[in-house]
Parts: sequence; structure tokens; C-alpha cells
Amino acid sequence: MFKKFSSEEVSAQNQVKASVQRKIRQSIAEEYPGLEPVMDDILPKKSPLIVAKCQNHLNLVLVNNVPLFFSVRDGPYMPTLRLLHQYPDIMKKLQVDRGAIRFVLSGANIMCPGLTSPGGVLDDEVEAESPVAIMAEGKQHALAIGFTKMSAKDIWRNLIEDVVRAAMAT
Repeated sequence: MFKKFSSEEVSAQNQVKASVQRKIRQSIAEEYPGLEPVMDDILPKKSPLIVAKCQNHLNLVLVNNVPLFFSVRDGPYMPTLRLLHQYPDIMKKLQVDRGAIRFVLSGANIMCPGLTSPGGVLDDEVEAESPVAIMAEGKQHALAIGFTKMSAKDIWRNLIEDVVRAAMAT
């Protein structure tokens, strides 16, 4: 989504009122409880908060002209990769194996085998439709941020069903 993002794609920038700023801070604090100790450093109450509206229903939250969070179609606020690299423990993580790295960086969706094969790590507490940081085997920083389509339990259940079907077919 942001690979070829430029300033020409911003259609409007507005400094938000204090009430809207509180609502955004509250929404981010609820979504990412790990940010609570550093919330005042990331989103200072006295600094102006700017919301930039972009194409494809994308909203960017800027503080001091630095994009910190984004949301698509009034969905939940997601941290930018730069912010996630500074505070890596604010989101749940999934890890893909080495073979998936180049495809994920090219914009491909992550398939279940990339998470369940050797080198992949799947957190059992991840629920469906939850934001996650995508880590890569052998790498320190996240390479993507996304939403899960199904829970970790459903991913394992589908994998086991596929293995049983394959064993029955032979």
C-alpha cells in the first residue's frame, strides 16, 4: 500500500480539535495497551495532531510531520513500520519462514504454510481480524503489518485437516 506512496496522494490535511485528538489517543491506547507507558512521548498532548486524508480511504495520523499511525476506511489505527521498529512489543507477532520473505515484501498475502512450516512461528493467542506484526525468520525487525483472516487455532485446524485428507488419499 505504501511502497510507492508520495505526498501527491494526500488530498487534505487538517489539524484536529482537542476532542478528536482525545478520541484518537483513546482508540490507540485501547488497541495497543503496550504503548501506555510511552503514549505521551509518541502522541504528546500539547503537540498538534494532524490527520491527512489520502486516496483509497486512507487516514494518516501525523505528529511533527511524522506519520505514526494509519487507518483504512475508519478501521482501527495501525502503527507505521517505523514506529513498530522503535516499539517492537506493542503488537502480537507472526513469523514467516525464509521462503516467504520476498513474496511478502512484494505485497503477497501470507498463506498458512508460511506460518506453520519450520521457521514459521504462530502465536496461539492471535484471534481472527486482529492486527499483527509480520516478522521474518532470522530478521530483527518486522517486515509488514496486517490483519489475520482467521485465528491461530483455525489455521492449525485447517492444516491438520489437510494432512489427514492427504494421508487418506494415499
